[in-house]
Amino acid sequence: MPEVTLYKASGCHLCERALQVLEEVRAEREFELRVVEIDGDPELEARYREWLPVVEIDGRRAFVYHVQAADLRRRLAGSE
Repeated sequence: MPEVTLYKASGCHLCERALQVLEEVRAEREFELRVVEIDGDPELEARYREWLPVVEIDGRRAFVYHVQAADLRRRLAGSE
């Protein structure tokens, strides 16, 4: 089962939209969803802040800024 990780921060409207898309696609197909709040973690903030939201599939960066449901479905199909 693919593992999808969303790196997000509070007050990030693009992050909230990305989470909505992830949950929408997750209702159709199974994948593990991990949500990581980067607020207060200097290492994570340095690594991800300028790219938020960041979505990784199985540890590989798949999306930054925007997540399109069709693209996510296609990438998940390729990770099986």
